[in-house]
Amino acid sequence: MRKDVRILLVGEPKVGKTSLIMSLVSEEFPDEVPLRAEEITIPADVTPERVPTHIVDYSEAEQSDEQLYQEISKANVICIVYSVNNKKSIEKVTSHWIPLINDRTDKDSRVPLILVGNKSDLVEHSSMETILPIMNQYQDIETCVECSAKNLKNISELFYYAQKAVLHPTGPLYCPEEKELKPSCIKALTRIFKISDLDNDGTLNDSELNFFQRTCFNTPLAPQALEDVKNVVRRNMMDGVKDNGLTLKGFLFLHTLFIQRGRHETTWTVLRRFGYDDDLELTQEYLFPLIKIPPDCTTELNHNAYLFLQSVFDKHDKDRDCALSPEEVKDLFKVFPYMPWGPDVNNTVCTNEQGWLTYQGYLSQWTLTTYLDVQRSLEYLGYLGYSIIYEQESQAAAITVTRNKRIDLQKKQTQRSVFRCNVLGARGSGKSGFLQAFLGRNLQRQRRIREEHKSFYAISTTYVYGQEKYLLLHEVMPDIDFLTETDLACDVVCLVYDVNNPRSFEYCAKVYKQYFIDSKTPCVVIAAKSDLHEVRQHYSLSPHDFCRKHKLHPPQPFTCSTNEAPSKDIYTRLTTMAMYPHARLHCMCACNRCTYCLCQNLLKLELLRSIKAQLRTVVFNRHMAQADLKNSTFWLRASVGATVFAVLGFAMYRALLKQR
Repeated sequence: MRKDVRILLVGEPKVGKTSLIMSLVSEEFPDEVPLRAEEITIPADVTPERVPTHIVDYSEAEQSDEQLYQEISKANVICIVYSVNNKKSIEKVTSHWIPLINDRTDKDSRVPLILVGNKSDLVEHSSMETILPIMNQYQDIETCVECSAKNLKNISELFYYAQKAVLHPTGPLYCPEEKELKPSCIKALTRIFKISDLDNDGTLNDSELNFFQRTCFNTPLAPQALEDVKNVVRRNMMDGVKDNGLTLKGFLFLHTLFIQRGRHETTWTVLRRFGYDDDLELTQEYLFPLIKIPPDCTTELNHNAYLFLQSVFDKHDKDRDCALSPEEVKDLFKVFPYMPWGPDVNNTVCTNEQGWLTYQGYLSQWTLTTYLDVQRSLEYLGYLGYSIIYEQESQAAAITVTRNKRIDLQKKQTQRSVFRCNVLGARGSGKSGFLQAFLGRNLQRQRRIREEHKSFYAISTTYVYGQEKYLLLHEVMPDIDFLTETDLACDVVCLVYDVNNPRSFEYCAKVYKQYFIDSKTPCVVIAAKSDLHEVRQHYSLSPHDFCRKHKLHPPQPFTCSTNEAPSKDIYTRLTTMAMYPHARLHCMCACNRCTYCLCQNLLKLELLRSIKAQLRTVVFNRHMAQADLKNSTFWLRASVGATVFAVLGFAMYRALLKQR
């Protein structure tokens, strides 16, 4: 909505333009009227719409044509004043003033016009019979007001209608010739209806109508008022009310009725509450609220955002199969001006056997969008009406900006839920297969993917120590000399080579030495296509020797050529390494040299197992036979024993760590 309103009064000399302005300001008819009144500003707290209003007078005697043209270009609304007792001034409205104004304004942004019949105190008849044909001829004319500057009749109403014509214009909403809403208005109101239809049953029940009323007008409707509204619709159309709920047709009819009765500010209040501007487009401020993201921070959806997206999923999953069919996806995105998800989405997240988006896949795609392009995510949430349904100032309230990664490393803990793994490797090394295997697709299912629907991302959930986390895999194009900051910025790196291709590992070695040898980012080497015969790599060091030299984990064998869904163990390990890049215990090998392997072997020693078994036998034989399990002495001794055992174990671990 505009922050101020500029009203220009034009018309033939002696019709009373200046008198109208002075009567409004002084609330009495002036004894002496100057040739032209100075520009007047009415403060916001005085006007009904709480918007500052500037009133500008025009005098043919004091101003040139050029000055008139400048004022026309600056005006938000123009009042063409005529004298009801002067036919010549009425004729000039169509022969001079309207053509002049139209010539000086763009066709796409015409200024609303108001016809003002002054000096109604001098005649007993109305001029409306003469004016109505003019109003029907020119769509830019909002209304006509007959008034009298002398006895102050309709003076306040005149300027209220002028202000209203700017703040709540009829033009974008309604076509007077057809007596129906314009297509752009129907489109906007249809989106509003679908957002307000919380259960997606095609009608607004009493609860949804009250929520809509409270959202737009800050007050609910009384039960009788709700019934009265529905009765009005019932009397005027057959299918406006269904199962005691308001249908889309009934909803549109009500707004048509508001406009026809001169209450178009009601429709504008609804439209603006749902983010629309004067051109019935969603505003940039609504779609892209300000959000600050410091360097080395990432963006994630918070708990409320996931709850909202879950409700949207449930609302459109009509067959309750925990997956969205193509028709259900299309229905979900009807509130969007375009289809935001293409066929590649089905190869980016988990789907069911039919290729439909599962609930997990649906949330994963939202998580991916928020992580990679938070502005796009804000836009999408805006289309869905997040800030309205959850009564937030903007959809920025749905976003969590994580803390700086360097702080996470210093504190050796993170609160992030999404971790990025960049997958690098030579062409044909198996990177795409590695991504698709994460989504549970073996080689047979991967062969069905069309080349144009291929995705360079894959995202799904893994569990690390009982915590659900998202792992985002990004396949990086194989070009050693042109890796961008985005290609390098991640939480963990996968270097993939083909065990059956002798030249495949060389690329991984060069990339590691050029970009990651001095990096704090954990790196893992993946020996892809491990079901095939392993050949000697044409590189100075074998993959195992290379990893040993650079203190990397040994190459991890991987294949997606399986009958069932490929194993996800490697992805859990990658997520663990991304969460705890500082840790050295998250071993993926059986090297028998690292601290983790030594501790694991120690815990598996037969001697330690026999000692534990004997201790358990002694404790149970001694106390189970002589005392009740509820005896406090038994539990005290058992607790002390467990504590001693834990302390000894930790001491052994510290000793091993110190030796290493």
